Amino acid sequence: MKLAGTVIDRTPPPALVLMAILSIQLGAALAVDLFSVLGPSGAVLSRLAVSVLILGAVFRPKPDRLIRQHWKLLLGYGVTLSLMNWCFYESIARIPLGLAVTIEFMGPLIVATVTSHRAIDLLWVAIAVAGLVTLTPEIGDNIDPEGVMFAVLAGTGWGGFVLLSKRIGAAFPGASGLVYGMAIATCVMLPVAWDNVLPVFFSINLFGIVVALAVLSTAIPFFFEFTALRNLSPHTYGILITLEPVVATVIGVIVLGDSLGVKELIAIACVTAAALGATLTQKKQV
Repeated sequence: MKLAGTVIDRTPPPALVLMAILSIQLGAALAVDLFSVLGPSGAVLSRLAVSVLILGAVFRPKPDRLIRQHWKLLLGYGVTLSLMNWCFYESIARIPLGLAVTIEFMGPLIVATVTSHRAIDLLWVAIAVAGLVTLTPEIGDNIDPEGVMFAVLAGTGWGGFVLLSKRIGAAFPGASGLVYGMAIATCVMLPVAWDNVLPVFFSINLFGIVVALAVLSTAIPFFFEFTALRNLSPHTYGILITLEPVVATVIGVIVLGDSLGVKELIAIACVTAAALGATLTQKKQV
């Protein structure tokens, strides 16, 4: 475990973000299959609960005075995590994965723009915006407006997650702050969806899917992003994460059978260029 921790600590922050993107989008595609049984809220609750057990067993955080000292920060972090995940699942239950992720991305993109102090960073943001505008189809009768609304709310939560993760990482050692925040997020979702998760306790196959979902969608990406954000500025993270809509679109093609048109290919080229530029810039900053 120490070796794994050392490897992760030595992995460049941009690489951790990219691995988190791939993992969370694979988990999102897997989650869609659970909606018919657990519903979006039940999928979120079961995923968070299993993730807390996994991360808690791995890192074994010990409650101490820091919890009392930073309880307001932890509470805000936990509520943000719960709302971000719940709104995202409600969104992909109504609209295509690529579209939902594209709209959600506006949260960290806004953080990137607001916190940027260099002209070069604004250039990467401009390229990313061009790609996102191209990727996002026109909202019409074929697109559920509630799905769009939930995606916007999820993006707001994502932006808050970026900012709060850096403060949590500075206030708590290791991954303890992440585990505490996820435990709070689980408690927030419990009264909303406890009855939706009951089928998990009566099906080994369903429980296995939930465990896989927790590992792919929460345990791996949240820990990787949490670790990366300690040494990565919010605006650079926000630009790097432009790969999220690209990966979501590709996963949609491979897993969900979606198709790519010319506009989607143009968008992929734009956001890939922005992500590459941000990665090169990050190396120069280190």
